[in-house]
Amino acid sequence: MKRKGLLTGLFGVAAVATGVTSWAIQSHSAAAPDSKAPSSESQNRQDASSLLQAGILQQNNHDLEEADRTYRRVLELEPQNKFAWYNLGVIAHGAGRVADARADYDKALKVDPAFTSALFNEALLLETSDPDRAGELLKRVIAGNTKAGTAHLHLGRIFHRKNRDDKAADEFRRAVADDPSLRSQVPEEFR
Repeated sequence: MKRKGLLTGLFGVAAVATGVTSWAIQSHSAAAPDSKAPSSESQNRQDASSLLQAGILQQNNHDLEEADRTYRRVLELEPQNKFAWYNLGVIAHGAGRVADARADYDKALKVDPAFTSALFNEALLLETSDPDRAGELLKRVIAGNTKAGTAHLHLGRIFHRKNRDDKAADEFRRAVADDPSLRSQVPEEFR
């Protein structure tokens, strides 16, 4: 009985998701000129918002190719949509396309220089190849969120690799103070 209900629920969610996605991706016919019709800019924002939600759903369902297309459609409507740029970066990052991911995160950061998710993910991309730049990005994350335990953890790792153990110890302490579950990820000599 429970299994049948679960399957019915899953099929229902899938049907709704498919319908929302299909509706959002299709081009909408132009509204008849009317004083009550929304402006094209307003309509673009609404369409972009609907598409963004569809893309997130596709991404959560691991349909990354469709999500990529959907986010690009969002950007056709709203080129300054930081969330679409960020999610394109996440998809590229997950696929190992580092240059594409970094470019997408950079575009999100041009729209909003304090966008902590893009700052953090770009820092992760650069942690080993450009630790100085990664450290700068992590400091910006921390400046925007004083309870950024994971950012402190990664900054501590950077300092540790640079043999700046006094600063590393401080960052590891902050990481664990912000999020005690991070303790197991702190190098043994700093616990």
